[in-house]
Amino acid sequence: MITKRIIPCLDVRDGRVVKGMNFEGIRDVSSPIELADYYSKNGADELVFYDITASFEGRKLFSDILTEVASKIFIPLTVGGGINTVDDFDRVLKCGADKVSVNSGAIKNPNLISEAAKRYGNQCVVISADVKRVDGVFRVFAKGGRENTGMEALSWIKHCVELGAGEVVLNSIDTDGVKKGFDIEMLSKVLSIVNVPVIASGGAGGIKDYIDLFKKLPTVDAGLAASIFHYGEVTIKDLKQELYKNGINVRLS
Repeated sequence: MITKRIIPCLDVRDGRVVKGMNFEGIRDVSSPIELADYYSKNGADELVFYDITASFEGRKLFSDILTEVASKIFIPLTVGGGINTVDDFDRVLKCGADKVSVNSGAIKNPNLISEAAKRYGNQCVVISADVKRVDGVFRVFAKGGRENTGMEALSWIKHCVELGAGEVVLNSIDTDGVKKGFDIEMLSKVLSIVNVPVIASGGAGGIKDYIDLFKKLPTVDAGLAASIFHYGEVTIKDLKQELYKNGINVRLS
C-alpha cells in the first residue's frame, strides 16, 4: 500500500517564510533555511518551496536561498514561483529541486508543461492550481491568487495533466489558512478526472482534518499544510502516529 505523504509548505517572500489567510494578510514566520532543516529532520516526507511574489513581481525565483535550502534537506523538494520557461526549470533543478511547480507560467504558455515534461519527465512537472469558487464555479487564479483568469478549473487541471503534468497540487483559496478542514468537495472533483497524484492544500487546522482527508478521499496522495506546522500547533511526528492509529498508511521515522 502506498504511504500517504505529509508535506510542509514554505511560502517565501523577500527571503522569509510567511503565511496568510485566503492568500491575504501575510505575516512573517521564520527563515526558510532553518524551517527546511527542521522539517527534514522531523518526519516530513517532502517539502514545497513557493516564492510567492515572483510571478506577480515579474522576476525570477530566489536561487541563492533555494540552493541553501536544498543543501540542508534529505527529502524531495518541489519548487515554484516565477517559472515561465524551460530554462527556469533547468535553473531551479540545478539549484537542487527534485520537482518544479508551475501555475502562472503555464497559464500564459500551456506548452511549457509539455516542453518540460519531454525534457525532464512527467514526474518532474507539477501543476499547482490556485482555485476559488466564483458564483458557484471553480475558477483558476494566477499571480499568487491575485488574478482571476476566468478559466474553469477542472477542465484546466485535466488539460495540464494531458499535456504532461505528473502531479497536481490543488490549492483551495476558499479554505487557505482558515483551519476548518481541507476542501473535500473540490478535491473529490479533481480526483475524479485525473490519474496522477493529487496533493491537497489549504485548510488544515489540526490532526482531525488530516484523518478526515485520507478517510473521505482514500485516493488522495498527500496533504500539504503550512501554519499548523510553522507555529508548532501540530508536529509531524504526532500527526503521523495518529494517522497510523486510524489505519492510514504513513512513513514512521
